[in-house]
Amino acid sequence: MTNPSILILPGDGIGPEVMTEVRKVIGWFADKRGLAFDVSEDLVGGAAYDAHGTPLHDDTMAKALEVDAVLLGAVGGPKYDDLDFSVKPERGLLRLRKEMDLFSNLRPAQCFDALADFSSLKKDIIAGLDIMIVRELTSGVYFGEPRGIMDDNEGGRVGINTQRYTTEEIRRVARSAFELAKRRGNKVCSMEKANVMESGILWREEVQWVHDNEYPDVELSHMYADAGAMQLVRWPKQFDVIVTDNLFGDLLSDCAAMLTGSLGMLPSASLGAPMENGRPKALYEPVHGSAPDITGQGKANPIACILSFAMALRYSFDQGDEATRLETAIETVLADGHRTADLIGEEGRAPISTAEMGDAIVAALENSL
Repeated sequence: MTNPSILILPGDGIGPEVMTEVRKVIGWFADKRGLAFDVSEDLVGGAAYDAHGTPLHDDTMAKALEVDAVLLGAVGGPKYDDLDFSVKPERGLLRLRKEMDLFSNLRPAQCFDALADFSSLKKDIIAGLDIMIVRELTSGVYFGEPRGIMDDNEGGRVGINTQRYTTEEIRRVARSAFELAKRRGNKVCSMEKANVMESGILWREEVQWVHDNEYPDVELSHMYADAGAMQLVRWPKQFDVIVTDNLFGDLLSDCAAMLTGSLGMLPSASLGAPMENGRPKALYEPVHGSAPDITGQGKANPIACILSFAMALRYSFDQGDEATRLETAIETVLADGHRTADLIGEEGRAPISTAEMGDAIVAALENSL
């Protein structure tokens, strides 16, 4: 049998720095836990544009479709601001999502106890938070037609975007949310705007259909998305899994992200349909951007990217226990007071570097044996 395969796309800015620390962790699991992966590396974003004149070479796209999982660092930077829209670094990421048909975006918001004071909310509201937002990623208002800016025949212009969903687009992301809930707290809250949008009515009806016909043992509730945003900052621990459309998922996941205090702590997974081997097409990436202001300074927090690998262990490679081992190691490191620059509060302690954080996590993994 061949080893599971991973394609690493470090990208731009701090992407290569944080991915170096992920490689340390991957190496540890191969050496100490017998989890060997066939790892290859390629270019995406600005790095790919510099080498090939395109943010994602066709050969790289072909590799992404063949491997068991893709790990991506970050794309973009001011160097590429003046490029034509069609070749901006972000187009490489969007092409990956589109051609891999990654319709289910998983955005966890988990608050480690050692970082509870970093949230803008009170500690008793945020401590122990562990929710998952499932965002539909390949349809909705970001992709619907007609769209564009045109003259309105009265001397002005009109901007048009179309919110569009089909039965199957809703049902497949709903199934993803229900399956996740079965591994967690067995509770799903579906969010839309059925009070003012026909697409919201369809969303609610189809999610309910999937529940009634396929997942009756999972608790399901419905909530208007604006009320959901309010509840996320009022009492977020009432939620387990939230499933919502592309637009509302974009907004709600960023809201939930900041409950935890730092973007440097937040991973994500984008999953598609199962391949022939049963594994889903999958792209894992940290939520943070390329952070050009700190690139090359050893200040980047690698935890979000390492946690993205933990998600790969859990959702692509069916290694939930090892994913928990890695998450526990990170929690131990934070509890011991290790902090990169983004996690330094008012206590005035000196931050550790990107590489030192990676080394500390590997040491904690070693101590877990």
